[in-house]
Amino acid sequence: MRDDLMVQQQVKGKWQHMVAVICLNQTGRKKVKKILPGFFQRYETAFDLLQSDKDTIAEMLKDLGMKNVRAHRIWKMSEQYLGWDGEDATKLFGIGKYGSDSYRIFFKNEIPDNVQDKELKRYIREEL
Repeated sequence: MRDDLMVQQQVKGKWQHMVAVICLNQTGRKKVKKILPGFFQRYETAFDLLQSDKDTIAEMLKDLGMKNVRAHRIWKMSEQYLGWDGEDATKLFGIGKYGSDSYRIFFKNEIPDNVQDKELKRYIREEL
């Protein structure tokens, strides 16, 4: 796993991106990069995740801290994701400015105004 890649560069699709965004909240990317491959092997899609239960999901997220909060956010976001129009990412539960900015960069090929996150700024500066 390349350490210089952003977490967003390692996911497949929009739903996985949103899960990664929730996992990155108040957690370093190195920890998140360690758990996501196994998480996405088990839950490749929102539909797969919703066939499970929050306790199992929380157990898989325990090394990130706030496991029950994250499991709840990912569950609720996944429910909404199934009917989401793909436009405004902040309409999804648990997705704020960082999630919206990164979604716009990686999936809509847009550079948002006033990007705050240092890793997103670095990506824009060095990769785009």
